[in-house]
Amino acid sequence: MSTPLTAAEMLDREFLTFRAKLVDLAAALDRIDRAEGSVEADPRCGQLRRGLELLASPGDRRAERMQMVFSLPDEPIAAGGRSS
Repeated sequence: MSTPLTAAEMLDREFLTFRAKLVDLAAALDRIDRAEGSVEADPRCGQLRRGLELLASPGDRRAERMQMVFSLPDEPIAAGGRSS
């Protein structure tokens, strides 16, 4: 049975991947900023902002919380217990 990695070992192992993904994201956002027109009114921009804030926040379960940012809201359950 293998021993779980320490936080420092995990950071050592994943740092370059994290950095590459962040640079890739920054480049994509730069391309949107340089493109003609504006997308500020697009609700997806708000989702991206909330996602970035979530990444910078302390705590665990970031993946679960991130999924919730980008999930569609549930349909309300009808009185009979089935979604409409």
